[in-house]
Amino acid sequence: MVAQETSVTLPRRTRLAGLPWATLSVVSVGGALGALARLGVNTLFPARPDAFPWATFGINVSGCLLIGVLMVLVTEVLTAHRLVRPFLGVGVLGGYTTFSTYIVDIKRLIDDRVPVTALLYLAATVLAALVAVWAGVALTRAAARWRRREAHG
Repeated sequence: MVAQETSVTLPRRTRLAGLPWATLSVVSVGGALGALARLGVNTLFPARPDAFPWATFGINVSGCLLIGVLMVLVTEVLTAHRLVRPFLGVGVLGGYTTFSTYIVDIKRLIDDRVPVTALLYLAATVLAALVAVWAGVALTRAAARWRRREAHG
């Protein structure tokens, strides 16, 4: 029986040669920038342990709005470089938004015995994030239509 060659049996050098280094690089740099922006917002607007986490809420909702804007711009309006979406969408906005902190915040609120605030935060974040993505898409499409009419008329 002949063993099939798989990525596990290939030398490390061969496996690394096939990775999309440009994409990994822009996602990494974008993620660092997004995380720094998130840190800045959280530093400017710290939350009390038993209070509604407004900074994280605002970060996640604004990030969702921006992802809606970005997706319309790079898929419908502009001819963007192939690394724009990984850099801005996955990197910057992925590093900026923080749905893992959202879950930790909910647990913290429950542990601090403010379950109503936890439930409100749970529901409000999901609803506001979905509305924000929709609004980003709708407003960007409307702006693009208006711009096209102005340019042609």
